Amino acid sequence: MTAFDARKLVGDLEVTLDVDVLVGAHPDRDGPPGTPGSVLDVLAAHRIRSGAVASLRAALFDVPSGNDEVLALDGVVPVGAVDLRDPLGAVREIDRLAELGVRAIRLFPDEQGVEAGFPSVRHVARKAAGLGLVVLTGGDVRRFWQPFAGLEATVVFLDTHFYHLGDFLVVAADEPGFHTSTRLLNSPDALETVPPDRLLYGSRTPHYEPLVPLLRLATSGLKPDEIAAVAGGNARRLLG
Repeated sequence: MTAFDARKLVGDLEVTLDVDVLVGAHPDRDGPPGTPGSVLDVLAAHRIRSGAVASLRAALFDVPSGNDEVLALDGVVPVGAVDLRDPLGAVREIDRLAELGVRAIRLFPDEQGVEAGFPSVRHVARKAAGLGLVVLTGGDVRRFWQPFAGLEATVVFLDTHFYHLGDFLVVAADEPGFHTSTRLLNSPDALETVPPDRLLYGSRTPHYEPLVPLLRLATSGLKPDEIAAVAGGNARRLLG
């Protein structure tokens, strides 16, 4: 009996930019070490040419050095992480990153124990929107859309679950800058329900299996040009 090889169903799909890539390890979780070299090897093995990369070190305990590690990487789009538990420091770090040419910041509300209604989130959202930065954010989209409402912000919700897709579509209808990652949209019609210019391929390599969203995208009902947009075109448009 031969094991089923899901890679065959992915075919020749190539992702030009993965919007959800991390380096570093969760200190309180079992998992891959997340060294930059190993992460880039995983991307290459799945025909993902580049990633928008953020640092778990920056997210969890040392913002400047973690961000500097990402800025030193070659062949990736660096994404700055900020600490929502320190809103004043977060804004200072956003200014520093913007001066260095960083185009996107990433928020880790779940890892930092921050809720959508905390003043720090709205404070950081206003700052990022005012500088024209793209925000990549975790958290439940049913709550975390609120701090960005009315700011003309460009936001990619990285944790949109297919159970909550209807809520995303409702809020995104009034917010043209709202986008979603494909990572958890694995139900039969999820990708086809979202306007293709609002979808960005995300894998959360190395802490999630990149083959799952790849397989869903490759076998979707989207047209070839729409698949190409989701597989990196939209992310390159947003992130430059």
